[in-house]
Amino acid sequence: MKELPKVYDPHEVEAKIYKMWMDKNCFHAERDPDKKPFTIVIPPPNVTGQLHLGHAFDETIQDVLIRYKRMDGYSTLWLPGYDHAGIATQIKVEEKLRNEGLTRFDLGRDKFLDEVWAWKDKYGDRIVTQLKTLGSSCDWERQRFTMDDMCAKAVRETFCDLYEKGLIYKGKRIINWCPHCTTALSDAEVEYVEKDGNFWHIAYPLKDGSGHIEIATTRPETLLGDSAVAVNPEDPRYKELIGKTCILPLVGREIPIVADEHADMSFGTGAVKITPCHDPNDFEVGQRHNLPQYLMLDGEGRITGGYKWDGMDRYEARKAIVEELKEQGYLLSIEPCKHNVGTCYRCHNDVEPLASDQWFVKMEPLAKEAIRVVEDGEVKFVPERFSKTYLNWMNNVRDWCISRQLWWGHQIPAWYCADCGHVTVAREDPTECECCHSKNITREQDVLDTWFSSALWPFSTLGWPDKTPDLEYFFPTDVLVTGYDIIFFWVARMIFSSCEQMKKPPFHTVLIHGLIRDPQGKKMSKSAGNGVDPIDMIDKYGADALRFNIITGNSPGNDMRFYVERCEAMRNFANKLWNASRFVMMNLTVPDCALPEKLELEDRWVLTKLNDLRREVRENLDKYELGIAAQKIYDFIWDTYCDWYIELSKPRLYGDDEAAKEDVQRVLLYVLVDILKLLHPFMPFITEEIWQALPHEGEALMLEKYPVYDQALEYPEDAANFEMVMDAIKAVRARRSDMNVPPSRKTHLIIVTDKAAAFESGTAYICKLAYAETVAVTAADPASTDGMVSVITDNARMFMPMAELVDIEKERERITKELENAQKQLASQDAKLSNQNFVSRAPEAVVNTEREKKAKLEALIDNLNESLKNLV
Repeated sequence: MKELPKVYDPHEVEAKIYKMWMDKNCFHAERDPDKKPFTIVIPPPNVTGQLHLGHAFDETIQDVLIRYKRMDGYSTLWLPGYDHAGIATQIKVEEKLRNEGLTRFDLGRDKFLDEVWAWKDKYGDRIVTQLKTLGSSCDWERQRFTMDDMCAKAVRETFCDLYEKGLIYKGKRIINWCPHCTTALSDAEVEYVEKDGNFWHIAYPLKDGSGHIEIATTRPETLLGDSAVAVNPEDPRYKELIGKTCILPLVGREIPIVADEHADMSFGTGAVKITPCHDPNDFEVGQRHNLPQYLMLDGEGRITGGYKWDGMDRYEARKAIVEELKEQGYLLSIEPCKHNVGTCYRCHNDVEPLASDQWFVKMEPLAKEAIRVVEDGEVKFVPERFSKTYLNWMNNVRDWCISRQLWWGHQIPAWYCADCGHVTVAREDPTECECCHSKNITREQDVLDTWFSSALWPFSTLGWPDKTPDLEYFFPTDVLVTGYDIIFFWVARMIFSSCEQMKKPPFHTVLIHGLIRDPQGKKMSKSAGNGVDPIDMIDKYGADALRFNIITGNSPGNDMRFYVERCEAMRNFANKLWNASRFVMMNLTVPDCALPEKLELEDRWVLTKLNDLRREVRENLDKYELGIAAQKIYDFIWDTYCDWYIELSKPRLYGDDEAAKEDVQRVLLYVLVDILKLLHPFMPFITEEIWQALPHEGEALMLEKYPVYDQALEYPEDAANFEMVMDAIKAVRARRSDMNVPPSRKTHLIIVTDKAAAFESGTAYICKLAYAETVAVTAADPASTDGMVSVITDNARMFMPMAELVDIEKERERITKELENAQKQLASQDAKLSNQNFVSRAPEAVVNTEREKKAKLEALIDNLNESLKNLV
C-alpha cells in the first residue's frame, strides 16, 4: 500500500497510468479458445481529423463497453484505425500546394500521391494520440488504415467479385456533382438545405406562331440543356399541344412537347422543361422519349456547350440569362419561393445533378439480404426506432455511385483497351487486354468512394479475403457504436457488404447515440463559435471528468446538451472519491478486504445496497443504458458510501475495540474496491490510480473481474430496517435545518412507531447523526405534545421539545423581522406590477421575471407565518 497525495491531480496521474497500461500490454486482444470473444471496430475517424466532442462521445461509449466486457472475462478486441478520407484529405493537400503556388497537375499523379502520403505520415496520428489522452483502450498493435495493404487487398477483391457478378457496372446516369470538390457524390453525401429562391415563369413560343407554353423553373440557366417540354397526358389545358414543337428561348433550338406522367398538373404551370443531363427525373423522361442530351455545365459549374455564356459561373450566367429573357420578352413573372437545395456534405456548396459516365453498384440485389437480417432480428438497433429509418432507406435505395474524380484513394482496378474497347477488371495489374491481348491498355483514373473501403471495415481489418486466425475468432463483431447521422453513410453499407462477402451480418447490435449540442440545444460548429474542444476540457478537468460528464447525460439515440459546468461537477466527484479513499487508507491496518464474520447493522445495509448496485449496473450495461448505470454508481459513491457509511464507520474506527476496528476496516475496504471496479469503465484513470495504492493482487484494475451479484450478501430485512432509521435521521436534520438549529444544540427525541425493534437497534446512529441527547422509542404518543416540534416519516412520528431547539423569544423576533422585510419587498413588487406602463412596455421576459419574484415572496411570507404559528 502506498500513500495517496492530498490532492488528486489528473495531469500527474493520467499519462502515467496510460503508459503503465501500454507497458503491461493490457489492451492487446489474445485469441483464447476458453474465452468468448467480444469485438468492436472503431468508426474510423478521418486521417485529417482531430478529436471533437462527437468523437469523444462515441469513443467513450465504446471504451465503457470494452472495459466492462474485458473485466467480465471476455477476450475483447477494440480494433482502432482511421479512414483515408478521399475528398477531405485531397482538399487539405491541394490547399498546401496552392500556398506554394502549385497544383496537383503541376506534380502529376504519382508525385501528388507522394505528397499526400507525406502529409498523412506527418498529421495522421494526431487523432490517435488524442484518443489515447481520452483513455481509449484500443488494441493499438492491430491499428489499421483504409489505404494499407490489408484493406487495399479487400477492396480490390470486393470490386472484382461484384463486377464478375454483374453487381458493379459503368454507365451514363445522373449523379450528384460537387463543382467545388470536382467529384461525384453518392445520394447519402448530399445534404438538403432549405433556401430562398424564385420560380421564374418563362414563355416558350410555339413553332407554328399560335402562342406560347409557359413553364416555371428555379434554375433558369439550365434551359440551355432543354430537350423538350412535358405535360401530363390527362391535363386538359395542353391536350391540343401534345406533339407540337416549341422554340427554346435565347437558343432557338426546336424541342417537342411530350406527354409524360412526370408532369404534375397541380404544381406550377403543369408544363415542365426537360433537361435530361441536369435532373434525375428529366433523365428518366428523356430515356422514355428518346430525347437528345445536352450537357450545359462543366465539372467546375461553368457554362459549356457552345453558348455565348460559355465559361461563366452558373450563378453569374443565371443573372445574365434572366436579364436577357426579360429584355427579349420571354420572362413572364418572378415568384419568390423556398425550396430544398442539395449541398455537398464536405464543402457545403450547392451540388449539381449531372449526367456522367460513372461506376455504380447495383443495389437492389444487395439490399434484399441486408433488409432481411434487420427484419428477422439478426441485427438489432438500439433504440429500435432507428431500424425503421434504416429499412426505409434500404427499401428505396438507388444504385450507388462509387467512382470519384480524385487521385487520393483506391484507384479503380479497371483497364481500357484502346484497340478493341474491352474493359479488363483484375485482382492483379494486367499487362495486356484479356480479350484481344493488346498491350495498349490504360487504367481507369477515378478512385473509389471512401465509403466503399470503410464498408468492409469489420472484416477487412481482420485480414479478409485471407482466412486469418483473427477473422476466424473475432468475426462477426458484436456492437457497432455510431451516431444516427451516419446510418446511411456507413452502417447500411457495412451490413450489405458483409452479408454479400461474409454471408453473415458484421455485428448483432447497432448502438445509436445522438449528437452533442450546446447548452441552448444548437448544433456545435466552428462557424457558429459554440464548439468545445475536448482536449481543452481534459487539460482543465481531466479525462475522467469529461468522460463521466458525457456518459451520465447519455440516453441511446437522443441528443444531449453539453455543459462545461458539469465537467467541474464531475471533477468534484473525482475529488470526493479520492478523499474518501485517502480516509480509508489512513485508517487501514488490515492486509486485505476479506469480509469479517461479524457484521453490524450498517455493514449489512451497505453490503445489501452494494449487491443491488452490482446487479442493476450489470443489467443497465447489458441493455446499453450506460447513462443510467453511471448515475447509479455516482449516487452510491457520493451518498451511500461517502456521506453515510463512512460517517457510520467512525465510532468503531476511533473506538477502543480492536476487533470492531478491524471489522469495519475490512468492510470499508471491501466496498471501496468494489466501487472502484464498478466505476472503472467510466472513469478508468482515477480508479486505477487508487486501486494501485490499495492492498491488491494482480497487475491492473482494468484486468480484474467485474463485480457480480452475490446472494450471500443480501440482508433485505436489516437493510429495510436501517433505511427506516436513515429516513428518520434525514427528516430530523431537515427540520432542524429549516429552523436554523446548529448541530451543537442537542435535544431529546421521542420516536412513536410500531417498528420499535428497528428503531431501538439504530438509536446510536440517531443520537450521533440526528444530534439527539437521548432517544426514547415508544408505541404511544406522549401525554402532551404542547411545545413540541413534530417530524413525520412513513414509519414513525418524532417529537422534540421546542425550547431545547431554539430560544423562542429570539426566534420569534428573528422571524418577525424577516417577515416585515419580505412584506415590504412584496409591496414594492405589487406596485411595479400594478404600473400599466411597465407591464405593457417592458419585454415579456422581464415582466415574467418580476412576477416570479412576487410569487416567491408570497410563498416565503406563508412559510414565515406558519413558523410563527408553530412558536408556541
